[in-house]
Amino acid sequence: MQTKIVKDMMVPLSEYATVSEDSTLYDAIIALEEAQKNFDQTRYRHRAILIYDENKHIIGKVSQLDIIRALEPKYDEIGNRRGISHYGFSKKLLKTLREQFSLFDKPMDKPMEEICQKTAMLKAKNIMYTPTEGEYVNENDSLDVAIHRLVMIISPFWSQKVATLKIL
Repeated sequence: MQTKIVKDMMVPLSEYATVSEDSTLYDAIIALEEAQKNFDQTRYRHRAILIYDENKHIIGKVSQLDIIRALEPKYDEIGNRRGISHYGFSKKLLKTLREQFSLFDKPMDKPMEEICQKTAMLKAKNIMYTPTEGEYVNENDSLDVAIHRLVMIISPFWSQKVATLKIL
């Protein structure tokens, strides 16, 4: 039996929405819409935009959740929120955090269109997720190695993590 490697399962980069780190969020969303329009609809639709640096190396991604978080800049005051759901916080605690940090307190007084227009001008590099060292796999690794890494980093937001296993 032949062992499958990561490279055998990779989706070509050309099928992903990609933008430079200096692109705006608006540019990134347009790129995602274009990629989805041109993508094979019988396969999984991408819901994230890959971000590349000046050397065209992929350095991060912007997901739907990153875009939603960008609507409220005060989320940055909370600190590292990745994986916060692992702790099983109650609705009461989450409500307290929202009130303590005044999340969506004032911005929602503005029309949503105004909030979205302001958010659309943010740079991709300022809202992207950058994978940690443990999230990288080599394209020649066996699938069991890649799956092991995925399981070890997985969170209830697993769909966010699936796309962050970066291929070296």
